[in-house]
Amino acid sequence: MTIRSLQHFALSVPNPDAGRKFYEDFGLETRKSNGAVVMRCYGRKQDQVILLEGKQKRFHHLCLGTKASEFEATKRSIERAGHRLVDPPREYEAEGLWVHDPDGRLVNVRVAAAAPARGGDLWRLNTPGHIARVGKRGYPPHDMKVRPRRLGHVLFFTPDIDRQIDFYVGALGMKLSDRAKDVVAFLRNEGASDHHVVAFLKSDRPGFHHASFEVGNIDEIGLGAKRLLDAGYRNGWGLGRHVIGSNFFHYIRDPWMSLAEYFCDIDHIPAKGWKAKDWPLDDALYIWGPNVPDDFGKNFEAA
Repeated sequence: MTIRSLQHFALSVPNPDAGRKFYEDFGLETRKSNGAVVMRCYGRKQDQVILLEGKQKRFHHLCLGTKASEFEATKRSIERAGHRLVDPPREYEAEGLWVHDPDGRLVNVRVAAAAPARGGDLWRLNTPGHIARVGKRGYPPHDMKVRPRRLGHVLFFTPDIDRQIDFYVGALGMKLSDRAKDVVAFLRNEGASDHHVVAFLKSDRPGFHHASFEVGNIDEIGLGAKRLLDAGYRNGWGLGRHVIGSNFFHYIRDPWMSLAEYFCDIDHIPAKGWKAKDWPLDDALYIWGPNVPDDFGKNFEAA
């Protein structure tokens, strides 16, 4: 029983075309498929974001991948933990098994591997005593395209972090990487993995906080965020660097007040040897950057 990859997430929204425009400006490629708007990262054959039409914005489902040899064990693990499998949603053609997490969030587990992500040039930095770039200017071209490589993680609001950990670790076989008291927790895939692929932030009710997409370097974070802000989108928070996970970040508000994050340089955890830490709250969010906006942790989902 184990989760090996984050495949995609889906939202139900009242105006999918507004979402399509936002994610195109963010740097994803979009297409229509069976009435839904589907987004991928350029050069990568894996759906990452799906927008379905609905009366109000709500989270529709999370899709996770496992190996064919582990699929039946994952199914048995879910049932042993007391969770009932449910039918797939009628409005979405999908495979695999479906189950609700403790907050009622729909989770799809299917046999699927992470598609290879598009690579990039090595980012050569000159630092004291280490000259890696000689005879070449370091600034990026003004017209450099910012195109995320992959969906790295998603973060949800929850009223009970421990119940979510019990489900995603106990029933699905994910691993706890780190947490900060009862405020936030970070979970990863089995085996070598990014520091987190699913995370939870304390709130009075469930909701969708943000999705995070990997780019090549800090220049791409800065340019991508600047262009979105220049286009009139609302700033979320950044530029800064997290403590837990260590990644550089900049968040931008989407049309429904959730957040989309550019990130790079996240911690990578080996298959063995990592010990989860319970961090002090002072380190729960960042080591440097602008002050945290008052609404960064606000749950905009309908009550």
